[in-house]
Formats: sequence, structure tokens, C-alpha cells
Amino acid sequence: MPELPEVETIVRRLRPKLCGRPIVGFATDRTRAVRPNVAALRRGIVGKQIRAVRRRGKYVIFELNPAGYLLLHLGMSGQLYWQADCPRQPAYVRSSFEFADGNRLLFCDARRFGRIIYTQELENAIGSLGIEPLSRQFTVRKLAQLLRNRLRQLKPLLLDQSVIAGLGNIYVDESLHRAGLHPLTRACRLRDEQVARLHRAIRSVLREAIRYRGTTFDWVYPGGRMQQRLRTYGRAGEPCLSTCKDRGRCRGIIEYLRVAQRGTYFCPACQKLDAAS
Repeated sequence: MPELPEVETIVRRLRPKLCGRPIVGFATDRTRAVRPNVAALRRGIVGKQIRAVRRRGKYVIFELNPAGYLLLHLGMSGQLYWQADCPRQPAYVRSSFEFADGNRLLFCDARRFGRIIYTQELENAIGSLGIEPLSRQFTVRKLAQLLRNRLRQLKPLLLDQSVIAGLGNIYVDESLHRAGLHPLTRACRLRDEQVARLHRAIRSVLREAIRYRGTTFDWVYPGGRMQQRLRTYGRAGEPCLSTCKDRGRCRGIIEYLRVAQRGTYFCPACQKLDAAS
């Protein structure tokens, strides 16, 4: 699933192409993916200009002029293409947005979990999302507040979009590894210095992933280069890449386990699980 860095990369690519353009048409073969329904979405977006393109969590948000919002959630395999940039028609086109000059924005979705939403009130659609991890409001103190008194394990807690918006499987594993925290550690057990390490790791991993245009493992999300810099995700059985000032290169081997039904990668040598957890 595209996570925060991938969605942010898509938004930055589309923003200069879409801002200021009026939408003149919408077509889809996935009516069940459209909210509230296709007719209402057409009434809400056709004839309106895209004023701004931004991201919230894993949503792409088009702010419309004179009013309203168009939201796209890419689901497991969604991708957005500007048709003029495509040498050939992309596969799995489910929906398209047409503009006055004949160009189209194509929503491709092989696994069909994507969603398209029109709303007049943005909070009605995404008000349940948690804090943005790259925002100024996401401080060490705020993270400590989110973790305090929670018995949940770190991995599923950090994946919870109502707690922190945008984090997914890849970047939670990478953040926990850089912070030296076991994915099964109870959130309420973290000491102050561990919270600070986790805060620093989350922000640095996300910024690095955005800089390298996200992670590409297959055709679903093309163009990323962060996969070349991952330290744990997808590396089960390979040596840990961490180094320590006192001990040098870590001698651990990356292991795989299931946590809350999600595949999880970690180093048992530098991400030790305290007995109290």
C-alpha cells in the first residue's frame, strides 16, 4: 500500500499539472468505490477548478473552487497518472477525470481497494485521522502523550491511522529499527530517551523516503528508490546494517514475524524486547 512518502511524491508530481484546471468530466467503472455516489460526485466536482493539491495521511486531497473537496485514497495498489505523460495507456484504469484542454487524470487500481470521495466538509471525511508526523505539532512531548498509558504494542499502535496518520508497514519497521525498539514493546513502557529516539527516527525515515520518491517493490508503485536504503523491511535472513560507536557493525540477522496480522522485520540484536514488555 502506498504510504505517506509515496502519496506525498504523487502529490508533488501532480500539483503543478492540476492547480488552476477546471474539471469537466468524470467516468468510472467502479461505482462502489465512489462516495457518496457517482451522481453526487459529478455534481460536486464538474465545472469546478482545482485550487490546491495536498496530502493528509494517505489521502490525496483536491481543494475545489468555489467549494468542496475531492479525496482519493489509493488503497493497496492505486496510482495516479497524467495521461499526457504516458506513452501508452496504463493498465487497470478504473476512473478518469477530464479537464477542459482534453487532458485526463487516470486512477489505476489493480486490486480495487481505492476510494474516491466528494465532500463539502473535509472533517466529515478525514476528521478521525491522527497527527501528521512531519508537522510542527508532532513533537517529542506529543508523541509521549500518544504513547502514555497505552498497553498496545508499538507496531500495531504506530499503524493505527487514528493515532499517527500516514505511517504504514514499511516505514514503521524502519523507524522502530532506527530507534532500537522491538515491535512488540508496550507503548507505555518507553522511557523518555526511547520516545525521543522514536520521534527522531520516524521523522528522519519519512523525510529520507520522500527525498528518494518512496519505495518500489513491484509495478504497483514505480519510480521509487528508497528500497535501496531500507535496513530491515524485506531483508529477513540478511545481516543487520546498524553500527554502534562502541561495538561497530551489528552482528544480528534480520528476522521476520507476524504482528497484528502484518509481516514485520526486525533485528533481535539491536531491537531487544525487555522482559517487562
